Amino acid sequence: MMNTSDFLLLVLLLAGCSASANTLFPTPSVPDITNGDGWTIGVGAGFEYESEYDGSDDYGVEVEPSFIVQKRQGRHMWFLEGQELGWRGRLNGLWLVQGGIRFEGGREESESPLLAGLGDTDDEIMGMAEIRRAIGGNWSNWGAARLMAGDSDIGWLGVLAAGHTFGASETGTGIDLYAFATFASDEFINRDFGITQEKSLSSGLSVTNLDGGYRSVGVQATGRWRFGKHWQLQAEAGYEKYNGDISDSPIVLDDYEAEVAVNLLYRF
Repeated sequence: MMNTSDFLLLVLLLAGCSASANTLFPTPSVPDITNGDGWTIGVGAGFEYESEYDGSDDYGVEVEPSFIVQKRQGRHMWFLEGQELGWRGRLNGLWLVQGGIRFEGGREESESPLLAGLGDTDDEIMGMAEIRRAIGGNWSNWGAARLMAGDSDIGWLGVLAAGHTFGASETGTGIDLYAFATFASDEFINRDFGITQEKSLSSGLSVTNLDGGYRSVGVQATGRWRFGKHWQLQAEAGYEKYNGDISDSPIVLDDYEAEVAVNLLYRF
């Protein structure tokens, strides 16, 4: 298991590594494995250290395979990246726009003894759209807004963010550090943290019905570096603090979430 000090050491060591190719998108937090127009495929593996479910105080490490497909043409790109399928492009150098669909994973009752009696939460498909804009004429500083929306079972989630890029030796490499705030419908918030009357009877937990609106605030660091012709490394670390009302839910044992992830890809 990698602790926080180990991760920070890794970031410091990699910050001086140079990229061998130019990417299309200017910020490391936007996935880009391309090297010019055409198809690029990336396969690899990574690990993520995170809570067992949103609000849990139990953390663990998951190791998973990685697979990315991107088709780049000029300032535009079609992509399949993990849980998202869509299109993104750069407009007049200062704007980045993307849209598509996203797979939002559910939650299994077996993830924690505390969830016993609540049943499984279904997976959902959501539409997503995002815009980013450079601040000050280049992409050292940027602002962003993102919206994800689905059917009445999940509602919507909005994200506002502002960030700065450090140590970029080539476009799209270095480290992005950004702050964000999230806002959501009551359906989205209660999907993760609420307890209906029916689930209260089956679980023994108190009924919890949360209002929509402000959901959380946090900070995230994302780094991306390239080695030689084919290898790309991405690392992330983040902290998210939930709205105080969310901590009233009996399944929320921590009112925050922290995570660390490292992913290594080989590009074809």
